[in-house]
Amino acid sequence: MYKVCLVEDEEALLNIVKLYLERAGYETICFTKGQEAINYIGNRVDLWILDIMLGDDKNGYDVINAIREYDENVPVIFTSARDQELDKIFGLELGSDDYMTKPYSSKELVLRVNNIIKRVYKDLDSSNNIINYENYIINLEKRTVELNKKELKLTTLEFDLLILFLKNKGKCFSREEILNTVWGQDYFGNDRVVDDLIRRIRKKLSKIKIEAVYGYGYRVL
Repeated sequence: MYKVCLVEDEEALLNIVKLYLERAGYETICFTKGQEAINYIGNRVDLWILDIMLGDDKNGYDVINAIREYDENVPVIFTSARDQELDKIFGLELGSDDYMTKPYSSKELVLRVNNIIKRVYKDLDSSNNIINYENYIINLEKRTVELNKKELKLTTLEFDLLILFLKNKGKCFSREEILNTVWGQDYFGNDRVVDDLIRRIRKKLSKIKIEAVYGYGYRVL
């Protein structure tokens, strides 16, 4: 799942755009202030949407400058209520990939996000071998998990359960379903081995948001 960071000080617009992005399958992180967005830089973000005028003394130009100091390649879309050619040119010179003038259609914004994501990450899409979650990069072919370019060691069962969750994000699995999928239908041991495996994954991958559903099983948010 790709992560989009939306920086917009109009909360009504922010909530609408967030809804459209999430419906399109994007994990969406939102900020109303420029400094909050700058503080978030360093976390994995696949695309930024920046309003130029924000709710504090930092504007969208300040944010993109901070982004570009950390990552020269992550795509950025600027939005602004000012339809001025100089704003567009300045935004492009700072490294934005697109510019939308308010008021804009949320559907059109999502289409532009889709097009940029496909263009920038087409190699990953074509291989279908990479899953991004939080700051983790999971390579399905190599069966590796990386965090900040450092490989984390997982056992076969840990990796298989992680992939089951990430490919079905939000879906709750019972312990029996996890046993049948990860251990196989021939396994006849105690289903509490699932709890032990979950504990190990949480310890190794602290950013993975595994939620326990009381009396039933688990899901990843």
